[in-house]
Amino acid sequence: MASIKEKIGYALGDAAAGGITWKIMSIAFPLFFTNVFGLSFADAATLMLVARLFDVVTDPLMGSLADRVQSRWGTYRPFLIFGAIPFGLIFALLLQTPDLSMTGRRVYAYTLYLLMMAVYTMVNVPYGSLLGVMTDDENEKNVFSSFRMVGAYAMGFVTLAAFPYVQKLVGGTPQHQYSMIGIIFGALAAVMTLASGLLTKERLKPVRAEKYSGKQFVDLVKNRPWLFLTGIGICTNFFNGFRYAVAGYMFTYCMEGDINVGYFIINYTMFMTFGEVTCMVFGAVSPWFTRVMGSKKKAFLAAAVVCLVFSVAFYFVPMEKSSIWIMIVLVILTSMGIGIYSPLLWSMYSDVADYATEKNGTSSTGLIFSSGTMAQKLGTAISGALVALFLGMSGASMITDKMGNTVVDPASITPSVLDMIWAQFSLFPAAIAVIMIVLIIGYPIKK
Repeated sequence: MASIKEKIGYALGDAAAGGITWKIMSIAFPLFFTNVFGLSFADAATLMLVARLFDVVTDPLMGSLADRVQSRWGTYRPFLIFGAIPFGLIFALLLQTPDLSMTGRRVYAYTLYLLMMAVYTMVNVPYGSLLGVMTDDENEKNVFSSFRMVGAYAMGFVTLAAFPYVQKLVGGTPQHQYSMIGIIFGALAAVMTLASGLLTKERLKPVRAEKYSGKQFVDLVKNRPWLFLTGIGICTNFFNGFRYAVAGYMFTYCMEGDINVGYFIINYTMFMTFGEVTCMVFGAVSPWFTRVMGSKKKAFLAAAVVCLVFSVAFYFVPMEKSSIWIMIVLVILTSMGIGIYSPLLWSMYSDVADYATEKNGTSSTGLIFSSGTMAQKLGTAISGALVALFLGMSGASMITDKMGNTVVDPASITPSVLDMIWAQFSLFPAAIAVIMIVLIIGYPIKK
């Protein structure tokens, strides 16, 4: 039986990756790259799409490599221990805005973004794979997975809630504010990642393949549960990706800026914080809900239906500041579903890894969990790229201001652009939820 200290240690890994770096990359990067860094909508969209093609190759290779590591620290933990500092450092550098020409800025953005994706893969693929070797008890796997999600959402809450106040405290230009945010949160992410590697234990020994072989990749694409779960994983991250990537634009243009309620600042990060708290609560409830429903599959299906219903409802909320509390209520209700299915997803990857080991005779835990990380980055970043692309297609454009900076042209924010923003927070995720429901119905493992 694992100690509470180890479960908290495991939670710290996703508090760093999911609650800090990925949360900021999901919600702030689209707006940062266009409105602060100065890239065009097309440049920002291309940047994130190129990075995703990069991940399609690196994530499975990282998973395959991690499965074969043998060291005094174990198979997967060394990547957290020795990858922690590069992880935080590169994240901090990515939020800097160097004084370069536009071509220089493009090169800087592409280089640092690709490096960030590489180090994220190096840390997060082994971190996810840890779940497969810390315990062989199904209930304890669910508990570890629940701790992971609670850690991610709790730190996500802290990150998003602190964001506007850190900006206000730091002051200065937006470029300076984002620079300091990168340094502060990058340091936190490095410390938490290191702590996760030091506090966790690997109790099970993977059944290793004797040598590298293309057979494991062939076995993977023949693994029917993996195919369904990969599709489901991509959908869950598309669902969240659209909402987080468009939230900044929604507040900037649809809500015409931050909403002040006394001393309380509701900006786009604070708005999404209500969802983070809900996900944290329902992530903790997820194991109990799964037992009530009788299986992970049924619990996941119910959660996906909740996401569908309340995403559609959001579209019909009036696009005005007086509707903010209705918007918040619907975000909370939608997040109930997200909070329940998020821990289930990683527990289901462990089930698929066990299925593959039983069927093929060797462990491919790292490779299978790498597909979860790949789905996360693929869904989140492509949705972010599509948000920028669709805004450009609906009429939003860039101009050069008097200071020579590339900024969004206010005159290009027409009703059609506002409608596109609103739909990308509501109807687009709803359509993804429908696909998610179809895939979970077909998922063959009934644990």
